[in-house]
Amino acid sequence: MEVIVRNNNVEKALRVLKKKIKKEGLMTELRDRQYYIKPSEKRRLAKKRGIKRVAKEQAKRDAMM
Repeated sequence: MEVIVRNNNVEKALRVLKKKIKKEGLMTELRDRQYYIKPSEKRRLAKKRGIKRVAKEQAKRDAMM
């Protein structure tokens, strides 16, 4: 991954890098690979994340009305 620093603005380049890393999902992958997670635990976590995502989307829709 490459980020160009323009006009010696390192802070902006760092923000761009963080955004790219988040978009690629590298931080979540690194966190997940730090230690072994049993397949049943992975399924449980995926279900939990899905429920949280749906609830967040629903709250966003309710706030718009």
